[in-house]
Amino acid sequence: MRIAVHGRLRFDTDRPKLESVLGMLNKKFEDVSYTQSLAEIGGVRANRILGNGKFHKQQFDALISIGGDGTILESVRKVGRSGIPILGVNAGRLGFLASTPFEELDQALEKLMNGDFQIDWRTLVQAETKGDLFGEDNYALNEVSVHKNSTSSMIVVNAYLDDFFLNTYWADGLIISTPTGSTGYSLSAGGPIIAPGTSNFIITPIAPHNLNVRPLVISDDRVITLTIEEADPDFMISLDSQSVIVGPETEIRISKTDFEVGLVRFGTNDYFDTLRGKLMWGHDRRN
Repeated sequence: MRIAVHGRLRFDTDRPKLESVLGMLNKKFEDVSYTQSLAEIGGVRANRILGNGKFHKQQFDALISIGGDGTILESVRKVGRSGIPILGVNAGRLGFLASTPFEELDQALEKLMNGDFQIDWRTLVQAETKGDLFGEDNYALNEVSVHKNSTSSMIVVNAYLDDFFLNTYWADGLIISTPTGSTGYSLSAGGPIIAPGTSNFIITPIAPHNLNVRPLVISDDRVITLTIEEADPDFMISLDSQSVIVGPETEIRISKTDFEVGLVRFGTNDYFDTLRGKLMWGHDRRN
């Protein structure tokens, strides 16, 4: 089995755990390659270090992401359209997407080797702008957001669905979230939790001036167009962890990508188990 590995060393205290994971991978798999961010870790041979380019379908059978959810988002950009599934190993804090705990890694790798796993295919959202501000990386697993770049005033966002006027939002910004991203930024702004595979987007305003403007769930086959009123200052467009600052003349067209990204899941690692465990969903505080 051909394995690629991506990860980050956030704190030096994490080094022993990360070295333990890499040692386990080297022992179980004969064909293992590592991204450059792991090159500083001992035991990584130079001929196994990958370049910065995207992976191709024939290169690897799986990518193992070691870290938190931010590392998963980086891994999504590495696999791109290739269809290579991602196994997330949680070495961070919450680890909602990187849902395999370090303590269960040995069993998880055995199941991976034996093909005893499922793949959850997740919808991505893309943002198209004049001048292709994000190039070929114009997609996100969690969300596209527009938000103010200064602390002094809100922005005014005009939103259209399939070129028909939807609403004008006076707010700090607006989030267009996938079901995967519904437990992230959108949730913190008051948006609902949407299960993966439900073919929806969520439009969630950030701190709206009009309190009667609530989050809206729409079908993901719609095209959302956003414009910022000309009187507003520069604002920021973010696709997951990458952002650019643009002027109010920028029009953003948001839609579903024509490809999906696969996350490796084992039989006991269900989405709703993760909801209950990580977010204490439905937890009775009286017990």
